[in-house]
Amino acid sequence: MNNSPRAVIADDEAHLRDYLEQQLAAVWPELRVVGRAANGLEALRLIDDEAPDVVFLDIRMPGLTGLDVAARLIEGPAPPQIVFVTAYDQYAVQAFEHSALDYLLKPASLERLSKTAGKLKAALAAPVAAAPPLDALRALLAQLGGPAALSTPAPAAAPLQWIRASQGEQTRLIAVDEVLYFQSNDKYTSVVLADGECLIRTPISKLREQLDAQQFWQIHRSVIVAARHVAGTRHDFRGRLMVQLKDRPEQLVVSRNYADLFRQM
Repeated sequence: MNNSPRAVIADDEAHLRDYLEQQLAAVWPELRVVGRAANGLEALRLIDDEAPDVVFLDIRMPGLTGLDVAARLIEGPAPPQIVFVTAYDQYAVQAFEHSALDYLLKPASLERLSKTAGKLKAALAAPVAAAPPLDALRALLAQLGGPAALSTPAPAAAPLQWIRASQGEQTRLIAVDEVLYFQSNDKYTSVVLADGECLIRTPISKLREQLDAQQFWQIHRSVIVAARHVAGTRHDFRGRLMVQLKDRPEQLVVSRNYADLFRQM
């Protein structure tokens, strides 16, 4: 009989579920991920079916939120240990520092996740490890406003932080900070990095909505460039405005619709 601890991961973004599972495998190889859910209802069904020891819950998911799921779990028999995972930092991170429960900001680093794994191992090894500290969790839900608090409009989505892209036969998880620029390429979008180029299926128009407009500038209908990698501009012999990149030979054409970005340069 396999006595390894079991976990369910619930997050509405597939690449972040993948990332968390990969990170967990690195810091806690004994943990078995027995289910992955894309929303709160799916998470509850999986938890009922699999009876995991640990549940990683994204706070904001379609249908039932992570807080809704947690509120239901703590009223049932032998609830699992619960770790909240979210991209938003306004949920009082410090409240979790001295609890068997924990709270992770996306994307969780190996170092931070290792601390979480340590807390969970200690909680599961305790003589009464069958249940998390319910009073602490109830207080936490009250502090966060409970499920009812999420009936208010959600804050604007956080800018895109990670991209899952294809490079040959491999799939890479890329931090947007690594990107030099994006360029439309037939049915794909090229993600140009210092060490090569990857492809994603997300069109430029959709990508622009997800990126931080202060950090990424659209300079052409088919090009978005990372501002920190712009060295300057020049006009070519045809009079076109060209963006020069730091430590890169290529120059990117700026269309007239976006030329105002560089009026002060």
